[in-house]
Amino acid sequence: MKKLSLRTRVLTGAVAVAALGAGTFGAMSANASTPAAAPAAAVKADAANDNLQQTTHLTVAAATKAARATLDAAKKENQRVSVAVVDRNGNTVVTLRGDGAGPQSYDAAQKKAFTAVSWNAPTSELAKRLANAPTLKDIPGTLFLAGGAPVQVSGAPIAGIGVAGAPSGDLDEKFAQAGVASLAR
Repeated sequence: MKKLSLRTRVLTGAVAVAALGAGTFGAMSANASTPAAAPAAAVKADAANDNLQQTTHLTVAAATKAARATLDAAKKENQRVSVAVVDRNGNTVVTLRGDGAGPQSYDAAQKKAFTAVSWNAPTSELAKRLANAPTLKDIPGTLFLAGGAPVQVSGAPIAGIGVAGAPSGDLDEKFAQAGVASLAR
């Protein structure tokens, strides 16, 4: 292998530094010359604007209060359950797994809560609808078994409470209703 002269090495290094500098300068120039995106138009927030809708949501504190009341009701009857509280959109706000609750109860409680808020009805009532519409059970994320109760304000659903793990859906739903009732106090 032939050794390069000092002059060739210096020239090669200078060219490399110049190319690197030009690339960096070009990238900086391109970024500096790109105009900033125009800000999105703001929605006018006044009472006459039909583009806005207010909704009511449970606070984390209220959802936790309801979940605790649900677990307390189950504990009084020596039942080991999990409870989930979801918001109007079905997003989980609070989930508590009671001591000794089965591993399947966590997921089932979330699905019952989601089902109750989605249809604004107790899941025991919704389970009865399966006789006429058996494909309802195929909707992802739902569980048509007793144990879910909607939380309502002026008849509109704002949350759902789901309970799973007791030996019957009727008990699960009784505990979910205790959670709903705790919010009225």
